[in-house]
Amino acid sequence: MFQTFDSMIDPSVGSARCAALRQDLVRRKLDGFLIPRGDAHQGEYVPPSDARLEWLTGFAGSAGIAVVLADEAAIFVDGRYTIQVREQVDTAVFTPMHLIETPPADWLEATLKPGARLGYDPMLHTISGARRFKAACVAAGAELVAVAENPVDAVWSDRPAPPLGPVAAHPEALAGEAASDKIARMGAKVGEARADAFVLTQPDSIAWLLNIRGSDVSHTPLPLSFAILPATGRPRLFIDGRKLSNSVRDHLSGLAEVEEPAGLVPALTEMGAAGATVMLDPDWAGDALATAVIEAGGSIKEGADPITRAKAVKSEAEVAGARAAHLRDGAAYARFLAWFDRAILEGPLDEIGVAEKLEAFRAETGVLKEISFDSISAAGPNAAICHYRVDRQSNQVIPPDSLFLIDSGAQYEDGTTDITRTLAVGSVSKEMKRHFTLVLKGHIAIATARFPRGTSGAQIDALARIDLWKAGLDFDHGTGHGVGSYLSVHEGPQRIAKTGHVALEAGMIVSNEPGYYKAGSHGIRIENLELVTGPGDIEGGERAMLGFEALTLAPIDRRLIDTQMLGPDEQAWVDRYHARVLAEIGPLVDAETKAWLEKATSPL
Repeated sequence: MFQTFDSMIDPSVGSARCAALRQDLVRRKLDGFLIPRGDAHQGEYVPPSDARLEWLTGFAGSAGIAVVLADEAAIFVDGRYTIQVREQVDTAVFTPMHLIETPPADWLEATLKPGARLGYDPMLHTISGARRFKAACVAAGAELVAVAENPVDAVWSDRPAPPLGPVAAHPEALAGEAASDKIARMGAKVGEARADAFVLTQPDSIAWLLNIRGSDVSHTPLPLSFAILPATGRPRLFIDGRKLSNSVRDHLSGLAEVEEPAGLVPALTEMGAAGATVMLDPDWAGDALATAVIEAGGSIKEGADPITRAKAVKSEAEVAGARAAHLRDGAAYARFLAWFDRAILEGPLDEIGVAEKLEAFRAETGVLKEISFDSISAAGPNAAICHYRVDRQSNQVIPPDSLFLIDSGAQYEDGTTDITRTLAVGSVSKEMKRHFTLVLKGHIAIATARFPRGTSGAQIDALARIDLWKAGLDFDHGTGHGVGSYLSVHEGPQRIAKTGHVALEAGMIVSNEPGYYKAGSHGIRIENLELVTGPGDIEGGERAMLGFEALTLAPIDRRLIDTQMLGPDEQAWVDRYHARVLAEIGPLVDAETKAWLEKATSPL
């Protein structure tokens, strides 16, 4: 199994570990220290060796930061984790704070005493993040102090070793472009920005550029590494050589200079001394990297990682791979849904058992590389926690006459999948069907949207919400995120959200996942991955419009649809989508599953 359900969270550890950290801070003449959740790459997943926030506090969420001062400590999390943080952290030691309502920089400005010295690890804080903390310290009459050795690491006696996941070459037939061509194309972008080189800190950008994949973190095939991409010439890749087989090293050596990670900062110092202009993404690059260039005499040019947008627009080969991966995944998912409908009648099912069964069906494809994230397998009220993660302590039996939500995905070499379905268990209430249908209407509105070039996700996000808004309801997450090609299941810069201001382009993949969550009762989400298509002409129209093609192929539970709430066009969309599911998935499954599928996709 790729997913574990064991919970190692123990809130009681916070007191002793915080005390040990404070002792070390006294030794360093520091009055406090910042402990972010991220590592030096700022990715969604961090290896155990970099899970400093979780080790210190017990908090296991995907976003947050703690501040430890001499006489108080606080942990800042966003709205997704306000309940979770109180369950996982000793609140007598760490005061939970809302990351958005009370930003940590604002809290520090109000809390730090004049003359205080606040420490931070400059590799773990971005340039823009460190800038905010420096401003807060100046406003409080305090000082932000960079430390060479992280104090948390100094007191973490049983810290795991850094990961050494093997690196593999990603076939050019799946990538659709030779790494050498990508290097030349992206190097030209650096030159157009009037920089001598760009420092790549995001491992997925490096993986895409060099056509490699790795296994250093859970669920995402990343080789943790850094790279320097010059405007012209060969890149420099900084990666632990123990991850490279002889064949992979030979492959990479034909493309780039391969060096150990410890050589990154000296390389930047050398470039700074030569007067180079080095480009860094201030929202991703560690503050230490900018400091190395500037202190050596070079200059920094801030700008977005040029690979991020190029990677988001999939090549023809990547689009073909996505379609193939979703067909394969759709067949496994149909087998799962058919099994679920039978098994729920035969005896009690629990959240862990269902998640394990779905992973098993995917594993039976024979080509499953990983799951793309920890499955959200949520029964009844647990589904109202939109980022619920089941463990052996929280595991619940699926109750009768309820809704069950399963959000999951897979990593195949040719594509990454992500799907959510909400399923009826027994007889469900009219309210549940009403809420489900409102969510479905939002899903259909996105799926059928046509829009001109230059349209951003923020401009169409309201389509997913308008029927919920009319009912006085909403959901507190984005409608959709970008998805990589056998890379991160959460990929930017494109997204469908109030904050999604990047224009959608043909070839991008985004999720379409409106939802609704009634605390203590039920949660609903319907998610397909969509390929941005077009531009195409519309009969009688004057402009070619972009649109969406559903990549995900799985039935939407008809038992939860109140057809009286759907207009004729919406009903027709459901029937067309289901007819396509049957036509494309039906030939790929066994007779028993196909019989179930025929019923599940029958016209409304």
